[in-house]
Amino acid sequence: MSDSCGNPATETEALMPRRRKFDKTKICVKCKTNPGSLIIRHAVYCKECFVPLTTHKFRRSLEPFVNAKPDGPRRTALKPQGNLLVGFSGGLGSTVLLDLVHRYYVVPDKALIQDDGGSHHPRHERVWKRVVVGYVEVCDAFPSMVERMSDVRAIMEGYGGFEFVPLRIQDAFDPCWWKKIGRDPVNLGVDMTDEALKLLRLEESTSPLEAMRSYMASLPTTTARSTALQTLTRVLLQYTAQANDCSHLVLGTSLTSLAVSLISGVAHGGGFHVREEMQEEWTADQSSDREVDVAKKATKRHGLRIIRPLRDVGMKECGAWSWWMGLKVVGRENWEWPGFKPGIGALTKAFIVGLEKDYPSTVSTIVRTCGKLSPKGIVEGKCISCERPIQSGIQDWQARISIRSRHNGDEQAPFEEVAESLSPFLCYPCRITLTSRSTRPILNPFPNSNHDVSLTPLPMWTGRVLHPPKTSGSEEGDAEIVVGRTLARSEMKNAVKEFLLQDE
Repeated sequence: MSDSCGNPATETEALMPRRRKFDKTKICVKCKTNPGSLIIRHAVYCKECFVPLTTHKFRRSLEPFVNAKPDGPRRTALKPQGNLLVGFSGGLGSTVLLDLVHRYYVVPDKALIQDDGGSHHPRHERVWKRVVVGYVEVCDAFPSMVERMSDVRAIMEGYGGFEFVPLRIQDAFDPCWWKKIGRDPVNLGVDMTDEALKLLRLEESTSPLEAMRSYMASLPTTTARSTALQTLTRVLLQYTAQANDCSHLVLGTSLTSLAVSLISGVAHGGGFHVREEMQEEWTADQSSDREVDVAKKATKRHGLRIIRPLRDVGMKECGAWSWWMGLKVVGRENWEWPGFKPGIGALTKAFIVGLEKDYPSTVSTIVRTCGKLSPKGIVEGKCISCERPIQSGIQDWQARISIRSRHNGDEQAPFEEVAESLSPFLCYPCRITLTSRSTRPILNPFPNSNHDVSLTPLPMWTGRVLHPPKTSGSEEGDAEIVVGRTLARSEMKNAVKEFLLQDE
């Protein structure tokens, strides 16, 4: 037998040595002495090395953004301009975040904090004077959901130094809550039967709970309802942070959850908001504010920085921290109702979680890749629904690709009174949330309730659409107002009849 193509007797690994897999060893790759207790992306760590590794990732994602201007190569003392709000959902990520914030910034754990520079060094002083924990109860959004407010209160009582602010999802439609945070309530509704989304003024006859349920039931798809619930929760926390003079809002989004949010957001049309999913700077609109105290005016000056400190910590690492630290996880309710079918978010989560089990490094690659993306286009304004930037030109772009309705060209278009539309004030994902249609209609979560789709209530913060930013007098006076209407075929023929050739 000829060996011209190679020597089969030679060991394969001698010609091409295999890449060493750390998960095949039992010794920690960091200290190289203790036996490993956890495998993280093919690397084995012991408990003693896992704790400082996780805290380092947490602080690395948070502390460079505490000061108004990000730190350079030389680290300075942490001096935020306001207080801190921790968004707590009861899930695994927010439970770990709450514990880390308490151990480092509320009641410092001497076992975790290093004594670099001495125990009295300015960097070891308390960073935030007030640390507020906000929890949004969403049990009223869908039937068969269990309220967990009492469990969350029990967890808050176990920690010292936190101020607990309970919220409910229907607060987004509550004029009393809107007044409480120093705003002027305006009850607006939208006609969901018309894709132009015409605005309507509503009377204060319905309760906030009925308004919220009417809003959720009017949404056309499962994905739209899940996305709307996430948006309502986040914006409620943002306005709560602004009302409590907070300069930072931290959310317990882990690496796995962030990958799910990025992929599902892009699939839902939110590619322009990739940066905001990672970290964002938010400033509340001031045009409709009432006169408030000096503290809230200061909040408007410095704005709010929304940070996800666990964006480098995976779901497996959060589970290990919770187990070793003895944390109690309240858990989150599944957003389901009778006839529920998984939407884009649920399908993406199932895919990402399964991908992380077999290919653990791929999830971090997704987040790092999305972090390098730069949205194309310029910002035209701020969406009144999700409080995120609006990409310029989407109104014209959607008008060119969409067929709104079909009319008989020979008939004269009747005169129609121009009504203010919500569409120009929405970003593309929020517009899709309100106008997308499914081939399979979804069931009403509350079949016994009567709601009119043509009078769908909107959240309180959408009232600022009636108070646009003020412009200079010359610009306001010289602005041209253009109103368009559909021409009939006879009108179009009369307009160009001088240029038409006679039929012979």
